[in-house]
Amino acid sequence: MNKINYVDIVFGLCWGDEGKGKVVSSLCYAYDIVCRFNGGNNAGHTIYFNNIKYKTHLIPSGVFYGIKSVIGPNCVVNVKSFFEELKYLKENGFNTNNVFISPNAHIITEEHIDIDKEKNKHLGTTSKGIGPCYTDKVSRKGIQAKDIPELKDYLWDEKLYGNILCEGAQGFRLDIDYGNYPYVTSSSTLPYMACSLGFSPIYIRQIIGCAKIYDTRSGVDPDFPQDLHNNKELKLIAEIGNEVGVTTGRGRIVNYLNLDKLIEAINISGCNNIVISKCDILEKVDIYKLFYKGQLLKYYNMDSMKKDIINNLLISTDSLNLERIIFSYIPNGI
Repeated sequence: MNKINYVDIVFGLCWGDEGKGKVVSSLCYAYDIVCRFNGGNNAGHTIYFNNIKYKTHLIPSGVFYGIKSVIGPNCVVNVKSFFEELKYLKENGFNTNNVFISPNAHIITEEHIDIDKEKNKHLGTTSKGIGPCYTDKVSRKGIQAKDIPELKDYLWDEKLYGNILCEGAQGFRLDIDYGNYPYVTSSSTLPYMACSLGFSPIYIRQIIGCAKIYDTRSGVDPDFPQDLHNNKELKLIAEIGNEVGVTTGRGRIVNYLNLDKLIEAINISGCNNIVISKCDILEKVDIYKLFYKGQLLKYYNMDSMKKDIINNLLISTDSLNLERIIFSYIPNGI
C-alpha cells in the first residue's frame, strides 16, 4: 500500500492573483503529485519555465515538470477547455501523460455557460459556467467526469502517495463563506478544502499563504469601487504591475494592502508560511502605503514598510504557528 509522507498546500490569502503559480512552480520538483483542489477554468496560473511564460487555467502546475498532476473531485471541468489546454501544453513540448481528473469532478455544460452569461453579469463572474455547475452538483443532478466517455483515459485512480503539493484557485476573500457575498466564487478556497482530494488533515505539513504587497481584485466588488481607477498612485501601480487577469484579460482594480484583512485571513486559514510578492513594483513606483487598523499609513521606503508588516503580523496573528514571512521580488512583473 502506498503511503502519504506529507501534504503541503499553496493558497491565496486575498482576492486571487497573488502569484500562487510562481510559488507552486518553484516548489514542484520536491513532490510526487501536484493537485488542484477547487474551482475550474475561471482561474489562471502564470508559470515561467526556462524563462518562457506559460498560462494554465485548470491543469495543475506539475505538468511542466513531468509530475503527476491531478484535478480533484471538488473541481469543475469544461471538457472542451480541458482538451484545448492539453493541446496547448503538447504544442509547447510538455508531456501530458501524467494529467488526471478525479472521477467525481463535475462537468460544466454549455447550458451552465449560457445561464452564467445571462444571470450573473451583475456579479462580475468570468461567465465560464462555474456557479451553475456547482449549483447542479449540490442539487444532486450534475454530471461527473466518470460519466463522460471522452475522459476515460484521464480518470484518476484516487490513490495518493509520497509528497503531495496542493494548489488552490482564487483566494480567501473570494471564498463562498468568507468573501464579500454574493461577490464571491462558487467554491471554498480555504486550504482545508484540499482534504477533499482524499487525505486526512493530519498529513498537512505546511500551509503556504500568498499575497501581494498591494491588493488587487478582478470583477465586481463594492469593496473595490470603480473610482479606485481614478487614483493616480493606484493607476500607476496597476500599470507597472501589469495587473491584467490571466483568464479574462480584464484590468484588475488596485488598492493599497489591507493588513487587517490579511491578518484575518492568516488566522482563519492557519497558514504557517507567507509569501508576499511584487515588492519590486512598489519600489519602481516609489509608493509605500498600507491600511492598518482602519488607517492609511505611509512609509518612506520598502525596508520600513516590510519591518512594520512583520511586526504587526507577529503581534496580531497566531505567530506560534508562523514559520516564515518571505518578501518576493518576482521578475517580469508577474
